Amino acid sequence: MAAELSPHLLSEKHRPTLDQALDAIRTRAYWSPHPEHPKAYGEGGAPGSLSAAEGKAAFDAVLNTRLDLGQPGTDGWTGGEISPYGPALGVEYPYADLDVLLPAMRAGMPAWRAAGPETRALVCLEILARISARTHEFGHAVMHTSGQAFMMAFQAGGPHAQDRGLEAVAYAYEEQIRTPRNADWSKPQGKRDPLQLRKSFTPAPRGISLLIGCNTFPTWNGYPGLFASLATGNPVLVKPHPRAVLPLALTVRLAREVLAEAGFDPNLVALAAERPGEGIAKTLALRPEIKIIDYTGSTAFGDWLEDNARQAQVYTEKAGVNTIVLDSTDDYRGMLSNLAFSLSLYSGQMCTTPQNLLIPRDGITTDAGDKTYNEVVADIAAAVSGLLGDDTRANALLGALVNPDVKARLEAAADLGEVALPSREVANPEFPDAVVRTPVVVKLDATKPDDEEHYLSECFGPVAFAVAVDSTADAVELLRRTVRDQGAMTVGAYTTSPEVERAVEDVCLDESAQLSLNLTGGVYVNQTAAFSDFHGSGGNPAANAALCDGAFVSNRFRMVEVRRQA
Repeated sequence: MAAELSPHLLSEKHRPTLDQALDAIRTRAYWSPHPEHPKAYGEGGAPGSLSAAEGKAAFDAVLNTRLDLGQPGTDGWTGGEISPYGPALGVEYPYADLDVLLPAMRAGMPAWRAAGPETRALVCLEILARISARTHEFGHAVMHTSGQAFMMAFQAGGPHAQDRGLEAVAYAYEEQIRTPRNADWSKPQGKRDPLQLRKSFTPAPRGISLLIGCNTFPTWNGYPGLFASLATGNPVLVKPHPRAVLPLALTVRLAREVLAEAGFDPNLVALAAERPGEGIAKTLALRPEIKIIDYTGSTAFGDWLEDNARQAQVYTEKAGVNTIVLDSTDDYRGMLSNLAFSLSLYSGQMCTTPQNLLIPRDGITTDAGDKTYNEVVADIAAAVSGLLGDDTRANALLGALVNPDVKARLEAAADLGEVALPSREVANPEFPDAVVRTPVVVKLDATKPDDEEHYLSECFGPVAFAVAVDSTADAVELLRRTVRDQGAMTVGAYTTSPEVERAVEDVCLDESAQLSLNLTGGVYVNQTAAFSDFHGSGGNPAANAALCDGAFVSNRFRMVEVRRQA
């Protein structure tokens, strides 16, 4: 039977988007094919997409059902997700016999490899297009597994995640076509006939790629690795976090649907859900069939993967201690507003949320006059309180705490030093079982050894440390030590001094950290834009890869050459 999605149809639909994505990663200008506004979907919006009501109905329809993906080797069913907002999702997923599933995944590799970089890229774009059409459904799925408020789940789990997936496809395509498909080689031999060879070069995938999903951003953090591996010819086994299976299971279902319609083996993408408390990631990571691993999560398990999964190319995003240096500003009000939003968004449950605010104990100079350390800290606390004073707005920004561990860290932080801003409970009328808390701000001192162990380790969640330092120069050196020893996904600084700016920039260049300077408007240190911003650098302990660059995709395949006598 002919493929429903022919190469010609795929090219007609998606080649222009691929070309625009390739242009965007070269120019680093703003571009996105996936609209952020909810009204862009459904009637009057993108053709064939689900409206808000249709997306909610689709999400509701999957609750308390069995999500049968038609995978080989299914020998049982598992589930157990409970929304951070309270309700049990009740969805059951296939439980796989790996000795059956993994060989079935490998069986589709030869045809997928032979399809070539362009066809693979266009199939990936069709998968992303179908995900995009169901953005409203994915928004609810991400919300009720991550605890993000709906609008954030809709945007970060929908268009922003889709952008990151498309970005990975663009990089994968560009790296694979860097070498020509064929070449005629002729070496002159003086009076003798030249030596002549006909050479072919084929991007050869490594093997099965394992995606180990995270709880907080299942699609945003998951799509780069998934689509980078698939676009470079590798089957992908998706192992979601047990608390956040649904968004990635829906992704797998759509991917399998598209692959089959395009004439490829749907088993090139499969789901590996685990039983409660089973912890199958270690078992999967050491399987000899697994040749690539993408992981977002704790440093301890990321380090274990890097040390033990020797048969695989491992890409990790782990924990870091994100730091802001406060030296001076010509927009004090804008600085406070920007920091308050950065500390509050999604209850600080982002790998890019600032944790340590390094403030000279003698204070900083501002357009509102000189401010002492205590005044700066008090004003930051007041800005957070003002931002979150209305419970409706607080719920929209904070979402819910993703798991009990975050709540425990938040409560323990209040005992680590003087509390400048206590955390408070926020009631959510729609979801009374949701655990919603505002950030806590705790004063610490860089000269006190007992404080060091607190601010030099990640405290994931709505916890910020206002660390008093002797001078801006000391803040810069502490920044260097923090990034070098603990890693950082983001670094920020506020200064009106070219010398201080240069010093902070030098630290970030030396230690390979992404830097944001003097953000006072609607761009925040914990947000990055696909096609333009690099998420992480891969050059400090927080992560060994960046989303997304050539290095993130180029080692997922090897170029295999065949030489023939001409």
